[in-house]
Amino acid sequence: MSNYIEYNDKMAFHPGYYIKEIIDDSGLTQEDFAKRLDTTPKNLSLLIRGEQSLSIDIATKLSRMMDTSVLYWLNLQNEYDAVISEAMSDEMLAKEKKIFKVLNYSYFCKNFGLSESVGGIEDQIRELRRFLNVASLTVLEKENLAVSFRSETVHLSENERIIANAMVQIATNTALMYGGPKFDKTLFGEAIEYALTLTDRPDFYNEVRKAFLKAGVRLVVIPNLLNSQTNGATKKVGNGIMLMVNDRETYADSFWFTMFHEIGHIMLGDFGISLEKENGQKEKAANEYARNALIPDEKYKEFMKKGDYSESSVKEFAESIDRDPGIVIGRLIHDKLASAETDSLDRLRKKYRIYRNDRAFT
Repeated sequence: MSNYIEYNDKMAFHPGYYIKEIIDDSGLTQEDFAKRLDTTPKNLSLLIRGEQSLSIDIATKLSRMMDTSVLYWLNLQNEYDAVISEAMSDEMLAKEKKIFKVLNYSYFCKNFGLSESVGGIEDQIRELRRFLNVASLTVLEKENLAVSFRSETVHLSENERIIANAMVQIATNTALMYGGPKFDKTLFGEAIEYALTLTDRPDFYNEVRKAFLKAGVRLVVIPNLLNSQTNGATKKVGNGIMLMVNDRETYADSFWFTMFHEIGHIMLGDFGISLEKENGQKEKAANEYARNALIPDEKYKEFMKKGDYSESSVKEFAESIDRDPGIVIGRLIHDKLASAETDSLDRLRKKYRIYRNDRAFT
């Protein structure tokens, strides 16, 4: 590292540059000067090369030795740091601009109220930083920003990782605003059973969210961000747990399965990000939990024995297990016992639409 810097027609010298001049003029060796300054030759060498910032202690000793003010030496360090900071900030901004293009700013305007009328790209980046509550958009490139990826078989591209991290950051910030009590696994188990009785109710979402919150689980549904490979995520937040679901899957059966998949992760004590098409062991365990919770396995086997998957039969079975018929149809489609193109069954599959900031479903 150099003991001076030139950037944007500015030049600043590290205090070590001036210390070296003083040593050269004095005729002393660096070792002798270090002894007189009451520091080690190694520390002095690092300072001279600009590899170590000037401490208040050394600034004080220099001021006494050279009969100058402490402020004089500290100002030299501050001026040097300011130019370094400007250079680093510009370099960081260039990286942020690349990430900004990946994130689709209009998504944040549409769903979270960010202003489309702010100035240029740098103003929009500042808006996005503020909303996500990050020092730089470059943190979204990290594999373990908010929570680790569970992936065992799916490899995310850099852009997909950025998008996934942005969605989890939104969910985490939202969960922090919810507050709520400490996570209680027993109470959450009761809330899960209650949620299963609400699958065919149009007002299920707010009821589920309130029940989960009482158990210390903050349910957050995030509007899908284009090119996201993220289905959901779980994360410890404060003394509770954040449960995030991506609303990309608009059919009721897909939504409920995705949510119960993440619930499975919580009940199994596993926290992280779930990816589309992931089939690792953790995901398989969560899938099994979701399947059995939404449709009890023994009852499903009895239903299949009849071999009747007509509209009336599906409705009758769904009513017998107190589930929305769409959940049964989704399972039949998954098991290739029914087709999504069957009009009579498709009529029973509800679609959800989420309002901004997960306020309500229709």
